[in-house]
Amino acid sequence: MHFTEEELREQVSKLEGWKLEPNMMVRKYMFNEYMKGIAFVDEVAAISEAFDHHPHITIDYKTVILRLSAKEESGLAALEFRQAHEFNEAFDKTR
Repeated sequence: MHFTEEELREQVSKLEGWKLEPNMMVRKYMFNEYMKGIAFVDEVAAISEAFDHHPHITIDYKTVILRLSAKEESGLAALEFRQAHEFNEAFDKTR
């Protein structure tokens, strides 16, 4: 299921920390220790493999930024929102 622009804004507002950018969703995760961020990235990798959909990952010391773009050309869909939710759950467990 693909969303209209209004539906996208509504869906992303339900996800803590996520923001919409053109053709993608972005979240910055902050950690108090470098290795916790690395452990989180390991969790993100496992989740991404399960979804067969992989975000762009930037690691900058204690900050991890995930950019999740649409898997299909028609835009962000329910898949990306479910995946972002799982990333948030992994963050809650890791920090």
